[in-house]
Amino acid sequence: MPCPASASGNQSEFPAEMIVHPRGLKNLDNPGVRIFQKLSVCLDCGYSWFTVPEAELLMLAAPPPPTKRRVMAAD
Repeated sequence: MPCPASASGNQSEFPAEMIVHPRGLKNLDNPGVRIFQKLSVCLDCGYSWFTVPEAELLMLAAPPPPTKRRVMAAD
């Protein structure tokens, strides 16, 4: 498959480990979703792409679990 950005056929796949985090301050305590996948990289322009496996995609689509907030006691 040619590169979507440059139409080059000069690509390579690399093993990758990623953690995808929801953005925003409310998600600071969310550990994110670990994704182990192959990363395709165009060696001419640097454009990169990957596909999220179905199990991890479902975890990303689900609302994050509620987190316990620490309450600091006033002195």
